[in-house]
Amino acid sequence: MKYMILSYGSQRDYDGMAGAATGDEAWTPEDFAAMTEFMRKFSAELEASGELVDTQGLPAPVHTRRVSGSNRAGVPVVVTDGPYAETQEVLAGYWIVECDSFDRATEIAIRLADCPAPRAVAARAYADVRPVGECADQLNS
Repeated sequence: MKYMILSYGSQRDYDGMAGAATGDEAWTPEDFAAMTEFMRKFSAELEASGELVDTQGLPAPVHTRRVSGSNRAGVPVVVTDGPYAETQEVLAGYWIVECDSFDRATEIAIRLADCPAPRAVAARAYADVRPVGECADQLNS
């Protein structure tokens, strides 16, 4: 079974990683290097175990557009440039893993709690684990 592990961040987190003042403890170059190395090693271990299907990090939310609603012809009604005032958290990256169970996918996601980051960032970090539905019948099961 495939599972998607989704990690979240905010524009504030991206700004902090880029060295901008955010009001939180600042990211140092060493913090950023440690996080990058953790993510590289985490993904390499999943690849070596045969559980990694795909992983991608996503650019900052300011490089995002939200398309919502459409008319009957399928033409978008509203296009909004990011970041979005209605929410702070955005998808920062994901892993698709193929493993034996939801519990195993959850064990993998729990390891993300060890990712180095300034305290304030680590305190608000979270990930979701969701089964990947491969057909319409799996969407509500």
